Amino acid sequence: MTWRELAAAAGQVPPESTQQAVGYPALFLLVALGALVPVIPTGALVSSAAVVAFHHQSPPYGVLLVFAVSALAAFTGDMTLYWLGQRGVRSRGGSRWLEALRGRATPERLEQARTRLDEHGVLVLVLSRLVPAGRIPVMLACLLAQLPLRRFARGDAPACLAWAATYALIGILGGTLFAEPWKGVALAVGLALALSAGPSLWRRLRPRP
Repeated sequence: MTWRELAAAAGQVPPESTQQAVGYPALFLLVALGALVPVIPTGALVSSAAVVAFHHQSPPYGVLLVFAVSALAAFTGDMTLYWLGQRGVRSRGGSRWLEALRGRATPERLEQARTRLDEHGVLVLVLSRLVPAGRIPVMLACLLAQLPLRRFARGDAPACLAWAATYALIGILGGTLFAEPWKGVALAVGLALALSAGPSLWRRLRPRP
């Protein structure tokens, strides 16, 4: 087969299939990395992907695939971070991952997470995934309580499913309200960022008694 024939064959691949082949692995990678390092707005990313899937793929399959990939990626990232944290707990010298988790959880939030973990067990992980800045204190509380990895996984799996569903629904809302995908993406990103950063910003700005 000549180069011209190869180019012609490549040109016959549907653009949607190419976008899926690149887009879903990229979504998985970014969401998983976002669970490890807090620099990627993963909620906004999932909502944006849901908007694009809503407009360019046959509903509801595209959005369901975004939901499944996002939930699996979030779970993978959480389990990796918890495993790295466990190594720090078991090590006499600790680890940079455990210290990073400690640095992202204030003593007050950590104490609240410990109390909720004692009262509700791993079910508190579901709420922690949906509450802004709630995931890390609860994860750190689980680490300090030396919760086994399997037990943490049983609580984290439904938490990641609920998280992915929430932000996918935000994307569906944006896709439903606007015919142009970019407008839906803009709305979804705005709502996702407001949901994730709004409460924290409000606590900082409100006057203290």
